[in-house]
Amino acid sequence: MPSITDQMTHLYVFVDDFLKAHPHLAAWRRSPNNAPLFTDAEVITVALMQGCFQVATLKQTYRLVAHNFRAAFPQLPSYSQWLARFHALAPLVGRLVQHALPAPLADGFYLMDSKPIPTCKPIRHGRARLLRDEGACFGKGTAGWFFGFKLHTLVHAQSGAFLCAFLAPANLPDKDFAPALAQSVDGGVVLADRAYQTNELADWLADEEELVLITPKNCGQEHRPLVCSLRERIETSFGQLCERFVDRVLSRSFHGLWNTVKLKMLHLNLCKAGLVPA
Repeated sequence: MPSITDQMTHLYVFVDDFLKAHPHLAAWRRSPNNAPLFTDAEVITVALMQGCFQVATLKQTYRLVAHNFRAAFPQLPSYSQWLARFHALAPLVGRLVQHALPAPLADGFYLMDSKPIPTCKPIRHGRARLLRDEGACFGKGTAGWFFGFKLHTLVHAQSGAFLCAFLAPANLPDKDFAPALAQSVDGGVVLADRAYQTNELADWLADEEELVLITPKNCGQEHRPLVCSLRERIETSFGQLCERFVDRVLSRSFHGLWNTVKLKMLHLNLCKAGLVPA
């Protein structure tokens, strides 16, 4: 297995090469200090080390880097400055999630589902307030009621890589996000659960996106065990996000929460692509 230093180097090269290939994405600053000594590639590399260190928070990640790898980041700013820089790069993190996809992805076979992203433990439901003004609300999943958001995702069936995702209030129906998720691929076949099984949605996906929707409702009784077995692959991807502490994000703003969730999907896609060990 590559050492932590090797993994850090691979991550930095990946991000830096992407920024050099897309210089317009790095031209978002409008202040005179538009070329900081601590580069954007270094900012994201430090954040991605959370997955390599397997720690729960970005603060723990920063401290490990600051205490053990200061020589690799001689211009490392304070934690608050670094965190502000990282969240300012949220659009870039989203682009990197798609850029990190393993190749090739040509079979056109996808999985669609949602995952609860709670903002508090169930014992605090009676006084939950965090992010309520930014859309957090109560929703119900297979494990019961929770307070927070839902992560609506489209996953490549064979590799388990995340192709597209949206973070939305927990009380919105899953099927409302299917059209937007479908626009990220060029047709194919998608497996989904009962939350997506409406004739209107299946017809729209077939006509507008050339995407065949298969659910337990329309797959036929004899094929239902096979469909359910194939759909379990998305639970594996969700489980791998949980291993990266996606259920324990401590952000106090929707912007910070969404950017941190994207960071975890980025690290998972990099593992699927073989850039860093899983």
